[in-house]
Amino acid sequence: MKILYHHRTASRDGQSTHIDEMIAGLRAEGHDVRVSSPQVASQNQSGGSPGWVGQLKARMPRQLYELAELAYSVLAYRRLCTAIRQDRPDGIYERYNLYLLAGVWAKKRFGLPLILEVNAPMAQERRQYGGLSWPRLADWAERYVWQNADVLLPVTQVLADSLVSQGIEPARIRVIPNGINPDHYKNLPSVAQAKAQLGLGDRLVIGFTGFVREWDRLDRIMVWVARRAAQHNVHLLVIGDGPARAGIEASAIRLGVADRLTFTGAVPREQVPALSVAFDIALQTALVPYASPLCLFEYLALSKAIVAPDQANHHEILTSGVDALLYDPNDHAGLETALDALCQEPALRARIGAAAQQLIVRKQLTWRHHARKVAGLVDCARAAGKFKVGAVETFPRNLL
Repeated sequence: MKILYHHRTASRDGQSTHIDEMIAGLRAEGHDVRVSSPQVASQNQSGGSPGWVGQLKARMPRQLYELAELAYSVLAYRRLCTAIRQDRPDGIYERYNLYLLAGVWAKKRFGLPLILEVNAPMAQERRQYGGLSWPRLADWAERYVWQNADVLLPVTQVLADSLVSQGIEPARIRVIPNGINPDHYKNLPSVAQAKAQLGLGDRLVIGFTGFVREWDRLDRIMVWVARRAAQHNVHLLVIGDGPARAGIEASAIRLGVADRLTFTGAVPREQVPALSVAFDIALQTALVPYASPLCLFEYLALSKAIVAPDQANHHEILTSGVDALLYDPNDHAGLETALDALCQEPALRARIGAAAQQLIVRKQLTWRHHARKVAGLVDCARAAGKFKVGAVETFPRNLL
């Protein structure tokens, strides 16, 4: 089967990992995948908007930037039309982004099924965190795309329920979370070797992977490290970087435990598993309630004892006390209590870590398995006979 993968992501971060792995999974299943997208940044990225996108966003007033996002749909549509004529795909797989209407236009013009991967309710998210200059336009654009996609693939059931609340029929929704590529977890160093390479020796390592922001509250972890340093010989290892780094390092200095904090800085994605092996306990910090965090699945694949806030999207994957310790985020000492329990009981860490790794196989949390589901959905849409090449145009020819 031939699939046209469409996205608007120009960064090299967690988004690009999802894109790259899904494409690789589809190709591993024997499908011909063509990509229609903007030029991807070549430099290593650890979060935020990269390269020319970031520069444009920084220099333009927000009102104009949002209109430019909408206008980009015309360029993306023309690119899609060219790709469809050249490659004659069986369907379009699109990573949803706000104001990106081109996939729907191409679906209607050429009579192709549109499978839409949804990672967040973008209009709501940007209204809440980044601000929106044209909220009504954003809401309209989001509903337009969601209502015209043939199948929607939210990454969590929480997000799926949100789609249903917006009027999307449950029959058009299939939840597909993030996953891992098992090949990335072969031939890794031992825990002792990974610690030695980082100069951590026999320390009990509390680990975090990702782009560090203030709401991750790693400064809170440093306070706990200062209290438990002598008792448990603990150390905080952060694989990544981010705007909160300076504050966390200042906190460690103020508490007198600067030698118990290590930031690797931004590293290439392929190096992350070998560094994360050094973790004894893995932190999944607070996150929006509809997210499917990549690092959680990486922790599972590495058999790490996971500590995470007790929230609905974590319940979709984890079982507290079995394959993770989930703490009440409203309990001011909940995180620290969970960390204390894992520090005091090596057998508990080992049991939870072993159960965590088993989840990958039991719930089939691999990119290749997810790709197999996607291909099946495209095939089902084609087999239903709903889509025919040469559908009636609903968009002016003069934009081609």
